[in-house]
Amino acid sequence: MSVELPFAPVDTIIRRNAGDLRVSADAAEELARRIQRRGSELAIDAAERAREDGRKTLMASDFGVEQVVPRNELELPIAPIDRIARLDVDDRYRVSMDARIALADILEDYADNVAGAAAKLARHADRRTIQAEDIETYFSLFE
Repeated sequence: MSVELPFAPVDTIIRRNAGDLRVSADAAEELARRIQRRGSELAIDAAERAREDGRKTLMASDFGVEQVVPRNELELPIAPIDRIARLDVDDRYRVSMDARIALADILEDYADNVAGAAAKLARHADRRTIQAEDIETYFSLFE
């Protein structure tokens, strides 16, 4: 599976949770891969809700979001989020702009949680760099 999400914004999210720790490129790549997988799973569920309602457009409410944050408050770019939402969903579905922003917000919160935990794991291992193994350890422990 190719990764649609650029690593730079993911690296930024990790860094805002890292404090004085460094971030390896592999950590950003691993988290981007996990974000993409999670986004695709959420989009499949959202498409099912839209199908049940007889719609061909995914809406923010299909992702469980009633209040959409302003787009400029997000670190994750919207275009790759749109591609992630369509990865495993039937091509007949469209994704509204509010749904893209809602999904980006959900995935950014998800990334913040993982990055914060990965920073704790790196500190616990007495390392100064968050590595891909910290991301992997988080998922082996909590998912």
